[in-house]
Amino acid sequence: MNYLSVENISKSFGERVLFTDISFGINKDQKIAFIARNGTGKTSLLNIITGRDIPDTGQVVSRNGIYIGFLPQEPDLKPGLTVEETIFVSENKILKIIRAYEEALQNPGEAEVYQRAFEQMELHQAWDFETRYKQILSKLKLDDLSQKVSSLSGGQKKRLALATVLLNTPDLLILDEPTNHLDLEMIEWLESYFARENMTLFMVTHDRYFLERVCNEIVELEDGKLYTYKGNYSYYLEKKEARIEAEKASVEKAKNLYVKELDWMRRQPKARTSKSKSRIDDFHVIKEKAHQRRKDHQVQLEINMERLGSKIVELHNVSKAYGEKKILRKFQYVFRRGERVGIIGKNGTGKSTFLNLLTGAIAPDSGKVVIGETVKFGYYTQSGIEVKPGQKVIDVIRAFGDYIPLMKGKQISAAQLLERFLFDRKKQYDFVEKLSGGELKRLYLCTVLIRNPNFLILDEPTNDLDIITLNVLEEFLLDFPGCLVVVSHDRYFMDKITDHLLVFKGDAEIEDFPGNYTDYRTYEDSAPPAEKEGRATDTDSTSGKEKNTWRKDVNKGLSYNEQKEYNRLEKDIRKLEEEKKEIEAMFSDESMDGGRIDELSVRLKEILSAIEEKTDRWLELSYKD
Repeated sequence: MNYLSVENISKSFGERVLFTDISFGINKDQKIAFIARNGTGKTSLLNIITGRDIPDTGQVVSRNGIYIGFLPQEPDLKPGLTVEETIFVSENKILKIIRAYEEALQNPGEAEVYQRAFEQMELHQAWDFETRYKQILSKLKLDDLSQKVSSLSGGQKKRLALATVLLNTPDLLILDEPTNHLDLEMIEWLESYFARENMTLFMVTHDRYFLERVCNEIVELEDGKLYTYKGNYSYYLEKKEARIEAEKASVEKAKNLYVKELDWMRRQPKARTSKSKSRIDDFHVIKEKAHQRRKDHQVQLEINMERLGSKIVELHNVSKAYGEKKILRKFQYVFRRGERVGIIGKNGTGKSTFLNLLTGAIAPDSGKVVIGETVKFGYYTQSGIEVKPGQKVIDVIRAFGDYIPLMKGKQISAAQLLERFLFDRKKQYDFVEKLSGGELKRLYLCTVLIRNPNFLILDEPTNDLDIITLNVLEEFLLDFPGCLVVVSHDRYFMDKITDHLLVFKGDAEIEDFPGNYTDYRTYEDSAPPAEKEGRATDTDSTSGKEKNTWRKDVNKGLSYNEQKEYNRLEKDIRKLEEEKKEIEAMFSDESMDGGRIDELSVRLKEILSAIEEKTDRWLELSYKD
């Protein structure tokens, strides 16, 4: 079933053409990723599909009656609302079903209306809506439901917008970089969510593991043409390579034919027959084919690096805290030449603080950070580049010099360096404020690397970079001879360039792990069951869903709030029964002193009283007319 068709659309801004005459369709149950270079119009295409912009030519046709959800890179939320209020003011069809059910309860004489409302509640599993939205907000670390949107960080706003669009359960969900501002745990949860939910997806993302595990089709825009690959990221890489090889063979064949036809053209007299004119027309087609050149622009960064001495960076008994929040506690570490350290951990565990301690941007509360005399930091921060009005791209690079020294005594001009970073000569004279988010990140990365660092620190370098630029960056980092420290939620990137992890677990606990991210996940998954239980929450181990204790045979006359109360009572009674058993087991310990026995006896009496009270209310709701 076709949900949406993009028919021959084009878009340009002045002389800048983003795409011309492109067409594709989105069908039910497809999970499609759209791949293209930064600045080629990925976000513009999503805005056109969702009706936020219009194409210069062509049209977008969607199926009648389908609901399309959209997660933009910069969500538009009402600052005066709380987190919970934002969920309830959204265009959520489940909320409409709940309201219809409540209205039907107010009119008991309308049996058919009530029956339809009840069936809709059953069909859309609306009974457990509160459980679902609290679970999703919890997974996305939005636990304070009363917090105002105006006080949220940019990342928290993006996560709230994601929660809202997921709860709206759209027929077609369109996502622009959904994994930005999510930590690794959140990303893995989102992967499993999309795997088990019956949703049709169309997304722009640079997260290649996400592409691998979620998407079943990839659409790539390259040099103005669309290429479709019916498979995940591994399949895409394999088939794209085969396509490129076929194109090279075709161009080579055209070159050989071109040489032959060129000789014929030179030998032809001025007066030609109509048959000759046809061959001449063919010659021009062959010439164009023979002169095709792939615009891969393989970036070869051979920046000269000052040699590191024997002392690099040493942390001796370093402690750091912000109030009650502990980041480091007597932490010790000595960096060695050529180390490639990845830093992972949940948001808020102190990863960026650690980087600032390394570079001396902030001071430790106690202990000391010793930096070697030969160390030259290159620090790529999340804040990015400062855009100055009227500044051109090439001026940003020339601020660091007209020429950059390379290996073996060579040098490269600022313009040549920009070309290697995929900025052609025309783009170099664009104003910086006209660049896309990804292009700004690429330019900022260039300004960090050209300073010849020998200790490179990258804080979330993959955000907003397209896959092509990521591959370029990875190839450079694999050859980088200095020390490398990376904070990133991009698991593919981390696996490829790091061989050692510092895992920030919170409360100043840091694990030193000798391997990459996949190695660490394998190690974590292989932990003994008893160890895992200590970390587990009340979730279903196979799907990650909270255990749903809603009974389908609950009396149909209950209101929505009474249904919620009934569910809550079942959970409370179960927990109290478990605590009762634990206390009764403790009484068998003969070594327990009298004071402890008295304390447990009082608690057991409270539990028995609470069980009796809650059971009475549970029975009352069970038999309610």
